[in-house]
Amino acid sequence: MAVVIRLRRTGRTNLPCFRITATDSRFPRDGRSLENLGLYDPLRKEGQVQVQVNKERVEYWLNQGAKASDSVAAILRRQGIVVARPSKKRERTRGKKTATRTYRDTSRKQRTEAKAARAVARKSVKRAAAKAGGEAKKEE
Repeated sequence: MAVVIRLRRTGRTNLPCFRITATDSRFPRDGRSLENLGLYDPLRKEGQVQVQVNKERVEYWLNQGAKASDSVAAILRRQGIVVARPSKKRERTRGKKTATRTYRDTSRKQRTEAKAARAVARKSVKRAAAKAGGEAKKEE
C-alpha cells in the first residue's frame, strides 16, 4: 500500500479549507483517508491559525515511507518538518502508444500526405493550363 500525505478539500463554495490526511494513493482526493494529520485554512492570515499540524504523526508517516504531495511538502517545510525533496521534477509524458493512438497518428499522416499530393496536382494543372493559354495566344 502506497501512502500519500495530501490535502483533502472541505469547506463550502469559494471558502476552501483543507485537511492534511494520510491516504492510500489509490483513493480519490476527497475519499477515504487513513488518518487526519492537520488542518490548512488558506484564507486565514495568522500563521498559527492558518496551519495546524500534528508533527509527531506526520513524522511517523514519513518514516513509514509515506510521500508528501508538492503542496503539502511546502506547508510542512514552513512548519519546520523535514520533507525529502524529489530528485527531479515529474515529467508529464505520454505513456506507451495504444492501438487507437497509433491508428489516429497513421491516419492523420496519410491525410496530410494526400492533401499535399492534391496541392501539387492542382499546381501542375494550373501550370499546364497557363502554358496552353500562352501557346494559344501566340498562335493568334
